[in-house]
Formats: sequence, structure tokens, C-alpha cells
Amino acid sequence: MGESKGLYLPDSRKANALKAVISGLILFLSLIMLNGKKIVVVLPAYNAALTLERTYKEIPFDIVDDVVLVDDNSRDHTVEEGRKLGISHIIKHEVNKGYGGNQKSCYKKALELGADIVIMLHPDYQYTPTLIHAISGVIAYDVYPVVLASRILGRGALKGGMPLYKYVFNRCLTLFENIMLRQKLSEYHTGYRAFSAEVIRSIDFSANSDDFVFDNEMISQIFMNGFEIAEVTCPTKYFEEASSINFSRSMKYGRGVLRVSFTHRFHKWGLIKSKLYGKNK
Repeated sequence: MGESKGLYLPDSRKANALKAVISGLILFLSLIMLNGKKIVVVLPAYNAALTLERTYKEIPFDIVDDVVLVDDNSRDHTVEEGRKLGISHIIKHEVNKGYGGNQKSCYKKALELGADIVIMLHPDYQYTPTLIHAISGVIAYDVYPVVLASRILGRGALKGGMPLYKYVFNRCLTLFENIMLRQKLSEYHTGYRAFSAEVIRSIDFSANSDDFVFDNEMISQIFMNGFEIAEVTCPTKYFEEASSINFSRSMKYGRGVLRVSFTHRFHKWGLIKSKLYGKNK
């Protein structure tokens, strides 16, 4: 009988071929897992130089395509830190535009990059970027178009160091908002959110406040447009470098939340016509 004439490859070439096959499979599975969606993470930053690296290095780049860093005229070296990390899309505001103004720049840039899914993550390392797999999957497979990472579900807020007055404030505002918006969210105030591009395009976020109440206005717009919102449990960490608003700013934010809640309900009843709920231009 003749000898087998199978393909012969030296060991080094076999190893390289195997690595190529494995790399191809990993890429293929990543695309299949998230339905081929382009995912862009946006980081609205202000004085985040001390925490940006820790946040960035936990972003799962096996599924994330781009990262956008928007610096709101920080007084530290946030932009330089971003460049050092190799972030390719960095926007620096020459004047401080506020938290809401920062997010407006984030979402505009993400849509310009052709994002299908946009993850808004605070770069202060208060939230874990490793949840991006979970929250992206919910949107990629059309289960829900919006996902909030909740600190309240799973009792993670107090365990992670949230001040008691903020926890109580959070719960009271959330209860009021749920009544006024007729929803059942565990919280409206998280800094970790994911949206389908369709949702962002459907609302006029440019009409929103440039301050912290921007987040609540955006949720109100989303519900007004008939979209549903899912939540996932998210641990949180409160420490010295993590950003957090003080008591007086918290009170201002609380008043803004009440205003948004009443505006939503009165608009829904047809008693007023708010510019928040106009079509995106």
C-alpha cells in the first residue's frame, strides 16, 4: 500500500495557522454574538484624569468598536491621559458646557461614527465597564432598545458606599417619577446607560438642559416616544476620585426632576405642549 500523501506543515507553520483560525473564529463569534452591531462607548468627562485609565482598560474591546471621550474643559490632564491611552476620538470643549452639554457632544459624535448601539459610561470608575457585554446584548438582539445599569437593584448602592442621604433622595425621586410617568424603574439617576441609535435619533436631545437633569429629560423623551427601558443590576463604588455632586447641587437636581415629571404628565394630558417632545432635527 502506498504512503499517505497528507498535507505536511512544519510545527511553526502549524502553530501560526492554528492561531489564524482561532483569531478568525473569535472575530466571527463576536460578530454573531452581538448581531453585527457597531458599538460606540461615549465617556462624558470632567476632571477624570485619575480614573480614566482604570475605566478605559476594562472596556471589552472584543465587541466595542470605538470610544469617544468628551472633555468638558477639565482643569486636570484628562485630554492628555486620553491621548496616552490611544483614544482616537477626543473632543475638548473650550468652555465648560455642563453635564448635559457634554452628553450632547457625545451622542452627536457617536451617530457621526455610525453607531448602532451607544453606551454612555461615566469615566470616574464608579461603574464597571465589564457589564457592556450584557447591556449591549439586550439591545443587539432587539429585546429592549434602552438599558439602564441600576445601582438600586441588588442592594449595590449602599454596599458600594453611596451616602445615605443620596440613597433616600434617589428612592423618593424615583417613586415620584414612576407615579408621574407611570413606569416601574428602580432608578432614573444612573450614569451608565445604553441606547440603540434609533432611540437617540428619534428624540430631540438638543432641546434638553445642559445641566444634570439632562438624563431625566432624556428618559422622559424616550418613554413619551413609546420605547421601553430595561434595567440590569450594577455594583457601584464611591471613593474620593469618583465624581459626585454636592448637597446644594443635589437639591437643584431634585427640583429639576420634579419639573420634568410634571412636564411629562401635563404634556401627556394635553395641558401643555413642551419643546422636549418635538421631533429631532
